[in-house]
Amino acid sequence: MVSAFGVTDPGPVRKNNEDWFISDEQLRLFVVADGMGGHNAGEVASRLAVEAIRGFIHRSAEDRDFSWPYGIDPNLSYESNRLRTAIGLANRRVFRTAESHDDYTGMGTTVVGVLISDARMVVGHVGDSRLYRAANGDLRCLTRDDSWVAKLVADDPRLDPAEHPMRHALTNVVGAHERADIHIAEHDLQGGETLLLCSDGLHGVLDDSTIHELMTADDDVEGVARSLVAAALERGTRDNVTALVVRVERKR
Repeated sequence: MVSAFGVTDPGPVRKNNEDWFISDEQLRLFVVADGMGGHNAGEVASRLAVEAIRGFIHRSAEDRDFSWPYGIDPNLSYESNRLRTAIGLANRRVFRTAESHDDYTGMGTTVVGVLISDARMVVGHVGDSRLYRAANGDLRCLTRDDSWVAKLVADDPRLDPAEHPMRHALTNVVGAHERADIHIAEHDLQGGETLLLCSDGLHGVLDDSTIHELMTADDDVEGVARSLVAAALERGTRDNVTALVVRVERKR
């Protein structure tokens, strides 16, 4: 059994909320997107991306007689190919919309998505929205930011990302180019895991210990999601903030 709840807040500074998410327990699809661009284009990009991802996952769940516009990667499972294709279609939709509307030039969005099937989950991401997994008393971030500072820290762990002037510069987003570099991974699920998909308005101000404490609080998924967003606001986030919490129950 899988339960989920998402909360998003524009934050104390911005008028518009450019974050968008979907929580579909029937499809077992969970996605968070954080848009960027002027003239409300960030809000458009994140919404278009999430809609495109859900659309393909829905179609491919009901009928397997469809085309694979980006081919099939034989090294990936069927479910991984589904999510990879869905994010690829999202990239195409955002890119083409930006090309056809002057006000949307340069828009893009991050994406982090989870597709659960039986005892496995597929994770797909582009950008710096993250997926955390809390299980067996441990917290792991299962995604790696597509950012300049993440690359620099990988080369020199002594660097402090919070102090770097390029900490917000992304190297890979959905919609910026005709093709995006889509990261896909699969993980086993034992049951008892709590997952957090979030935008950088949350993980940019909350450290891992705080995130872990709130994710493992004795509360339902709604309470956990609301407490995470509240904590980010209290810590002074100046960005839109989104928390989508997914709990995988143990089999009885």
